[in-house]
Amino acid sequence: MRLGLSHREEDGARLASLLWECGPGWRAISSAMLGGGIGPVGWVLNAQVAGGYSRMDPVAHLLEMAPPGPGVGMLTAAAVDRFTTAADGGVEVAATVGLRVPTWAAAPEGTPDPELAPMYLPGTINIVVAVPVAMTDAALVNAVMTVTEAKTQALVEEGFPGTGTASDAVCVAVREEGGAELFGGPRSAWGARVARAVHNAVRRGTRDWMDRSGRAVPEPSSGLSDM
Repeated sequence: MRLGLSHREEDGARLASLLWECGPGWRAISSAMLGGGIGPVGWVLNAQVAGGYSRMDPVAHLLEMAPPGPGVGMLTAAAVDRFTTAADGGVEVAATVGLRVPTWAAAPEGTPDPELAPMYLPGTINIVVAVPVAMTDAALVNAVMTVTEAKTQALVEEGFPGTGTASDAVCVAVREEGGAELFGGPRSAWGARVARAVHNAVRRGTRDWMDRSGRAVPEPSSGLSDM
């Protein structure tokens, strides 16, 4: 897969976009607004938007920037040109990390989260993973779990009180042909490589975000332990 960085002028800001070009023979699982679910994929776009993004048509916005054909599109307010990469045993990862509002996945009902206003505020930790083998649908779901667990491990190890942000997105791309791997968990052959690469990229991205923002580790947001 080929990774390219570009820039555009929008809303009075210079914004970066990161494009993975897969070529034929790939499929992906993703939580992204554009191209989410499981299906064929020829590209993955991670596009930066200005802070306070308030467009109510994020899918149409992504399509304005995306190449033709099937693909996955994500938005983020994080600095895309500060993306981090990692590789492990053939697995490749690219992550963009922003941690203005880290949150715990489980919080008391009614707990406000400023990351959710406006409704379509884009994700702040976006992770793209490329695995050079085929996987069953179940293994793909397992791989997404592995990505999320490795991301959370990296954040906790760096001192962040949360499992991520409320609007993170993930994409795992695999080959269409060949014997399909049955497992994508962190102790499977390929899942272990995914976990290490994601952990590496997110941990370095977290440190870079802290250095650039000049911010210390934030105080924990309300979690179930506070109940």
